[in-house]
Amino acid sequence: DEDDDDDDLDFTKKKKKKKPKEAEEAPPADEDDDDDEDETEELMRELERIKKERAAEAAKREKDNAETEERERDSSILQGNPLLDPTRLGAAQGSSSSFSVKRRWDDDVVFKNQAREPKKEARRFINDTVRNDFHRKFLYRYIK
Repeated sequence: DEDDDDDDLDFTKKKKKKKPKEAEEAPPADEDDDDDEDETEELMRELERIKKERAAEAAKREKDNAETEERERDSSILQGNPLLDPTRLGAAQGSSSSFSVKRRWDDDVVFKNQAREPKKEARRFINDTVRNDFHRKFLYRYIK
């Protein structure tokens, strides 16, 4: 009786209703089983058909994407080379000798980039070890 009293006080547990034994022992009708099996088989066939359609669509989409990417890649390669690109201005005018590559004015100059290097400071000699350039550079690097 104590267990029954505990069950009555515990509201978190749901009480299960017992089914009558007659309902458990009654065999299901054969017609319902056949209908259920037929519907299940039909649904499975429909599911397989849908899966095949989706797989075919995905394969077609993948193939289209691959073809598009290949066309774009080929186009970019052709446009990168002025000798192979027929859409350039020279080919549109009909003159085949206008395929010259543009060059900078200083491409053939022997001495390039001469003024780009920073000027080096002339080393000066100071006899004082505290004021000489080495000491100042040392203090600047490691103290500041």
